[in-house]
This record gives sequence, structure tokens and C-alpha cells, in this order.
Amino acid sequence: MRKIVARLLRALGVMKFDFLAETASTFPSDAGLAQGRLVVVRDGDVEKWACLTCPGGCGRTINLSLNPLRRPKWTVAIDFWRRPTLLPSVHQLNECGCHFWIKGGCIDWCQGGRPKDNSAMHGRH
Repeated sequence: MRKIVARLLRALGVMKFDFLAETASTFPSDAGLAQGRLVVVRDGDVEKWACLTCPGGCGRTINLSLNPLRRPKWTVAIDFWRRPTLLPSVHQLNECGCHFWIKGGCIDWCQGGRPKDNSAMHGRH
């Protein structure tokens, strides 16, 4: 229900976000991972992975380890409206080359980290 209200508030210009988070017990399929969806894969109370589609437009699935014993590792915090904050930044080393933060559900592009042909997330918030 919160996601519906959040999307309505975004449509009205009251709220900004590029990503909303949800949790799952298994990895989402590439086809099931739509733009703007960040899936936290959990096993019981343990957060294992954060999965999203690259916002740079290449369409690649990005799976980030949330396991504190692994390197590299990320942390994710989700606010009331399901907007994720992901730390540290994400830097794609493929041809996309994008480098960004996700803060409060919004993409914050690092200097020089926005792909030139990015059309997926321009102007969404």
C-alpha cells in the first residue's frame, strides 16, 4: 500500500525517488527486476543481497553483497516509504561505466559517473 501512495505522491510532485525497495527470499529473475525496483534478498533476519537494474541504461542486473563478512559489501537502509539508501556508491566497471549513490531512493550521480546515453533515469525525480 505504501508503494502505491509513494508513487501517487511522486506523480503529484510531492515526493522524489528513483527506486523503491522490497524484500524477497530468493534472487529476482532479470525479467522480474524492473527499473526503479531494488530487491533486498533476505534469509530470515539476515540481509544477503541488494539487487537492482543498472540505472545507467545498460540493463545489467547489479547484485551487491550485504554480507558484513564479505568484501566489497554494501549496507541498505529503507525509510517508511520504502525508499532505499545504499552505501557505499556503486561503480559499474562494464561498458556502462556509471558511478552513482542511491540516497533516499534517488540516484545521485558521481562526477563523471553518468553514462552519456542514459535515458532510463533522466528527469524521473
